Amino acid sequence: MSLAVIKTGGKQYIVKVGDKIRIEKLEIEEGGKIAFEEVLLLEDEKGVEVGTPFIKTAKVEGKVLRTFKNKKVTGIKFKAKKRYKVKFGHRQTLTEVEITKIA
Repeated sequence: MSLAVIKTGGKQYIVKVGDKIRIEKLEIEEGGKIAFEEVLLLEDEKGVEVGTPFIKTAKVEGKVLRTFKNKKVTGIKFKAKKRYKVKFGHRQTLTEVEITKIA
């Protein structure tokens, strides 16, 4: 079974064929194909190949399953003795991708 480390959205993910990963929002419709060109590491039966920083010949392909909003994250800003308190929230938009091929 092959394994790869890809970079997308400023983060790195360890993936195998069949994995479902949640990444930063991509402007691709549901059911669309995506190819990750930034492969940092590739492991298979032959051995391990490490990029400097990327492997030029490697490519990881996937299928977009859905785009959705994650759970709300809330926070509070507070300043003592100043009568200042602000509550805020944020919902990050994510894309769920199923890995179909590591080449």
